[in-house]
Amino acid sequence: MGRRPGIPAALRRRPFTLAEAREAGISRKHLTGRSWRRLNSQLYCWAGWVEDPWGLLAAWQLRLPPDAVFAGTTAAWFWRIGATPASPIEAIVPLTSGARSRPGLTVRRATLEALDVTETRGFRVTTLERTLCDLCARGSEIDALIAMDMAVFTQQLTPTAIGRYADDVKGRPGARRMGRLAVVAASAESPMETRLRWLLLNANLPVPAVQVDLRDMEGKFVGRADLYYPAARLVIEYDGLNHRDRLAEDNRRQNLLIKAGFTLLRFTASDLERPNLVASQVRALLQKRSV
Repeated sequence: MGRRPGIPAALRRRPFTLAEAREAGISRKHLTGRSWRRLNSQLYCWAGWVEDPWGLLAAWQLRLPPDAVFAGTTAAWFWRIGATPASPIEAIVPLTSGARSRPGLTVRRATLEALDVTETRGFRVTTLERTLCDLCARGSEIDALIAMDMAVFTQQLTPTAIGRYADDVKGRPGARRMGRLAVVAASAESPMETRLRWLLLNANLPVPAVQVDLRDMEGKFVGRADLYYPAARLVIEYDGLNHRDRLAEDNRRQNLLIKAGFTLLRFTASDLERPNLVASQVRALLQKRSV
């Protein structure tokens, strides 16, 4: 019986193609053993490899033509406005390209202008503005707004810059929605805060201010509001999973806000599943405080 080959160092670091395996002395037959995992029809990895998005992208880049560009949700991950690059990985290729989609990879054909493509860490990727426009064209409004809010929060773009780009590419798929959402984009700290704000906007409530520093009558800082209606001094908070861990701190902060004359509403993920109830509570307090 022939000796089982060792694990080449080059194949431990990231997924690899069959051609790369053969260059390292590993045959297709050997790849069926326990030391390896088959990711799809084109890619394999060492069984001990800890999944790394950069390694996975590098492996897919080897399977794509040189003029391919990572786009969509994958580009959003590059720009730190998306959670994962691989569900599946998305790429744009020229109209004449023979590249096609396969498990783990979605390929779209489009003509990209030079200004819509940039390079980062050796990867060709759509610019942040083009990425947002594509997300507006292909995803839901709320997911597109979440991405915009993250772009603003990370100080990569302003709502004005997003709206200006939408005007510049008027007629492109997604541009109209991009311009409309740019008007309400803000520096939200989390996707769920954006979802809560979107719920209020869809209920035809006034646009709340986002991430506002609050002070008492003496000018002393007492807290920061996720969402705020200044005329009613109404603070709206989203309590995420870490609320239980910081309950004492949140309670002290809440007491300071109430003492300073603010009204506070707190909502959780389960509350957002009952949008009419949330909207009615906010509307009632806005009407009460405006009297």
